[in-house]
Order: sequence, then structure tokens, then C-alpha cells
Amino acid sequence: MPRLDTNELVVITGASSGIGAATAREMARRGFHVLAGVRREEDAAALRDQNIEPLILDITNKDHVQALTDRVQNDPAGRVLRALVNNAAIGANAPVEVFPLEAWRQLFEVNYFGHIAVTQKLLPALIRSKGRIVNISSVGGTIAMATYGPYGGAKFALEALSDSLRREMLPLGVDVIVIEPGAIKTKISSRAIATANKVAATMTLEQRERYGDLIHAVTAQAAEANENGLTADAAAHVIASAITVRKPRTRYGIGREASMIGIIRMLPDRVVDRILAFVLRRYMPKPTRSAQ
Repeated sequence: MPRLDTNELVVITGASSGIGAATAREMARRGFHVLAGVRREEDAAALRDQNIEPLILDITNKDHVQALTDRVQNDPAGRVLRALVNNAAIGANAPVEVFPLEAWRQLFEVNYFGHIAVTQKLLPALIRSKGRIVNISSVGGTIAMATYGPYGGAKFALEALSDSLRREMLPLGVDVIVIEPGAIKTKISSRAIATANKVAATMTLEQRERYGDLIHAVTAQAAEANENGLTADAAAHVIASAITVRKPRTRYGIGREASMIGIIRMLPDRVVDRILAFVLRRYMPKPTRSAQ
């Protein structure tokens, strides 16, 4: 695709790696000037390229969010803001009982409240340009498997926020789009597995008896899904299309899991419960001889 002179900005949070970094590169290739939020200087150095301007951005830090807002408002080239991609996230799979309350709060700060903070600050610019807001949700934002309470809870909240905001923005000409990826090969999956193992190590003996096999199964399934998932580049192409197509859809699913969600959601809850339990069964640890 030839490089375009769009004279427009795109803001992408969580662009250090994975979907965020891939989307930054794809949007830059299409001629947009990308303000790519990263957490570390080494991530900035790795991402910096023609049309990609990395910014140190912790979306839970109000000073960072204000600096991003000032950068957009005072763009030296007078470029308008075409799109905000709310992508920053942390992953965690853990049973509700054993996931520390402070960890719940931190996850929601990053995966939900941080997105609200950035969106609130950049909405005036997006309204002026009739731009687009792209919220990166997940198939876990529509159906929550066991141990997906923390991550899925924040994504469910982001889905509801997106619906409400889309209806508020309708008369103002701003599109609000949700991206629902299934299994994608990114670092967030491996980090979620690491978090699950860390939480498992702190459980009491009674909690291990309740949840040990479940955590083993969920982490094994997540590892396999990550290994066989789509590339971040594939997800980036979908996101770029949502930003640039003339009439975007309100939701874009990515991957095999996303295509199955519509069917599963029509089934009764108890049936879904049994299906998900059956899927996990083959990942459960095999009983030892002494336990047989």
C-alpha cells in the first residue's frame, strides 16, 4: 500500500509490544503520524521510526495523560486527531477467592479506568475532528471462563462503556468501535500465565485443593492457545481497517474464538457452563497412581 499524506494523528496506548506495537507500525505505514504510548525508554527506542513518535505513557498517571493531551493539542504540524486506540492492558487468570483485592484494583486501573482517563482528555479533539475511538476488548469481554473474573470483568466493563459512549457520540460524529480478539500471540498471555502461577504459589492448602487443578488446566489451555493464535500483525490489519474504512462496524471479532462467540452466547447459561467445563477437562492434570 502506498504511503499516504494524511496530515492526521493516531494515539495508541500500550504500544510497547504485541497488538499495540503492530498497530503503530501498520498505521505509520499507512501514512499516519502515530503517538505510541510505551512504558520504558528501551521500548521507545525499539519502536521509533518514520511516522512513529513514542511517548512514555502510564495511563494510570495523570501527569502522563496530561502530557499526551498537551502533545495532541499543540501538535507542531497542526495535525488533527484521527483516532484513539485504547489498547493498554495487563492480564491475570486467578480464582475470585484468591486474587488479592489490591491486584483487582490495579488491574481495573490499567484495563478500565486508565482508558476512561485518556478518553476524557482526548474527546474534545476527537469531537472536533469527528474521529474514532477504538477500544481493544477481548472475547473474554463477552464470555468469562473460570479464573477470568479479573481480566474478563474489566473487559465486560469496557464493553459497556463502549456501548454507552457510542450512543453519546452518535450525534457528534465520533465512531466508537470495539475490537474483540481471540487467541493472539502476544506477551500479555504469557504474563497472565505467570500471574496465575504466582497467585497459585500463595494459596493455602485448602485453596490448592479447590483450585489447583483448575489453575493448571487454564494455564495449559492459555499456553496452547497463545502458541496457535493469530499474529499481532493480523490483529493490527483489522484495527487499521476499523480506523480507515468509511463506515466502520461497531464490533470486530478477530480469530476462531471470536467467530464462535455469537453462537455460544445464544445458548442457556447452564449449557455454556458444561461446554466450558468440557473444554477444560482435557487440560486437567492426570491423577497419579497413588490417587487412582
